[in-house]
Amino acid sequence: MNRYKEAGVDVTAGYDLVNRIKPMVAATKRKGVMGGIGSFGGMFDLEELGYKHPVLVSGTDGVGTKLMIAQKMHQNDTVGIDCVAMCVNDVLAQGAEPLFFLDYIACGHNDPKKLADVVKGVAEGCKQSGSALIGGETAEMPDMYEPHEYDLAGFSTGIAEKEDLLSSSLAKAGDHLIALPSSGVHSNGFSLIRKILFKDHNVSLSDKPAELAVKTVGETLLTPTRIYVKAVLPLVKKHLVHGIAHITGGGFIENLPRIYGNDLQAVVNKGSWPVLPIFDYLKKLGDLDERDCYNTFNMGVGLVLAVPVENVAAVKEQLNRENEKFYEIGQLVARPEGEEKIVIKKIVIK
Repeated sequence: MNRYKEAGVDVTAGYDLVNRIKPMVAATKRKGVMGGIGSFGGMFDLEELGYKHPVLVSGTDGVGTKLMIAQKMHQNDTVGIDCVAMCVNDVLAQGAEPLFFLDYIACGHNDPKKLADVVKGVAEGCKQSGSALIGGETAEMPDMYEPHEYDLAGFSTGIAEKEDLLSSSLAKAGDHLIALPSSGVHSNGFSLIRKILFKDHNVSLSDKPAELAVKTVGETLLTPTRIYVKAVLPLVKKHLVHGIAHITGGGFIENLPRIYGNDLQAVVNKGSWPVLPIFDYLKKLGDLDERDCYNTFNMGVGLVLAVPVENVAAVKEQLNRENEKFYEIGQLVARPEGEEKIVIKKIVIK
């Protein structure tokens, strides 16, 4: 008799899961990785990378209540991309190259096929960001979670030369703000989204409102978070940017001011980029005001670069080379006394 299984934890399911994900993990291998899955700790040899004054930059995050949407839709193979994206985009925002990633899955019941789908997404996110998936943990906790429930979090470590790190002291008045588009709501604001859609209005995940064109509500919400490493890291390494803002929880209003000093103000021109239909839909349905929207959602922008005026042409050329869309959305200026650090204003067409 297996008393541990009787208590709700099946260790053989864990072995099955490891066997299922081994090829996915192997596909993320990169220079510096030592060993393989199954060790007590993941190993990475920094000496192979040739940095002179290396600084490690780490980030950790989860997917939040977006997981509830994925679990209701029985679509578990994309939230892993979200998890990686939330971590590696933050590491990138410090001017660092993501190196490796570890994931943590907690569940009520270890369903190897379902959790392998989750790791499939993690591995895909790692490949998109050039990160190696060097380890992780799956915890089966039957009294903590319902049998169908799981939670997902991750941890990323990147590297940069000490003198190449990005900080708020680099940004200057006159810097152009160049935005890279989001793919949707990414992984923030879902508690508000769920309240608006499912508690206040009884919207179904299978609904296809006219505002969202051909996609269902569920498909739109589960669109994976974009990973910007491959498009933006070359700009960092060429010292073409003064700052990078990852537009996550807190939207524009919290995140953009994190990349410049208190003496500066970001003037953002509303209308200089396309706001995705999902945000107009949520604003209308939730009766949200402008500040609610820009303080919660990314509004169609996933990343904002602060670019010195003399580097704007080179940045545009590099982004075009990577087939990356971008929009000039504003500028940093000297902050008028008593004003906020960010102003979002309508474009005046003369």
